[in-house]
Amino acid sequence: MPSVRIIGPGRAGLAFSAALVSLGWDVAGLVHRGDPVAKAAQGVDLLLITTPDARIADIASQIIPEPETVVAHVAGSLGLGALAPHPRRGSLHPLMALPPGADGVHRLISGGWFAVAGDEMMFDIGAAFHGQLVEIDDQFRPLYHAAATIAANHLVALMGQVQRIAELIDMPMGAYLDLAEGSLENVRSLGSRGALTGPAARGDNATIARHIAALPDSERETYHAMRRESERLARGTKGANRLPHE
Repeated sequence: MPSVRIIGPGRAGLAFSAALVSLGWDVAGLVHRGDPVAKAAQGVDLLLITTPDARIADIASQIIPEPETVVAHVAGSLGLGALAPHPRRGSLHPLMALPPGADGVHRLISGGWFAVAGDEMMFDIGAAFHGQLVEIDDQFRPLYHAAATIAANHLVALMGQVQRIAELIDMPMGAYLDLAEGSLENVRSLGSRGALTGPAARGDNATIARHIAALPDSERETYHAMRRESERLARGTKGANRLPHE
């Protein structure tokens, strides 16, 4: 039975711990902030660092290397270089938003996308999670993670603006969430350019002017930024109309 020790038992660490247990792994221990880490790689097959990205390189440098232990992280923005000086290194980044508790565990093992690199063990775990695996070289990790941030965090922030405006007229947020879900389905089937609708896409400047006049001052900057992006997409950019699987 393979064994794992996890440094950083936060939301991601606990989800990975439970997910690996479901595969039959033995969780040898959870290392909390402030605990000594020098010997953390001893006696386990995998040492998984699930701390915030900014702490990973420093933590890895404090750990005494073990020739047979894979030292890995789950960070999206970092490559394998952050795990020096360990001889067996790996990365397994879940391209998904992990909710707390059992829902996060379920999401990990239910066929989501993972960015993998390094030791073959990472590919084996990703496959055991029924994941769709994409190997990302170190040089492309910042771009990969930037796109992930836009797809998840920026999208949520944009829906925050929708909610603020909806509240001004007591409009149910669920109506706009349904609209957004339909738009994402259109992107999946038609590509981003093919799915684009609305006044910026058809050059309806009169409607845009009415929007600007009605919006609170605090909401106009974001609206203008996204209007420009819509116009850019409507004009056509390389790759804009490719489907997500292409």
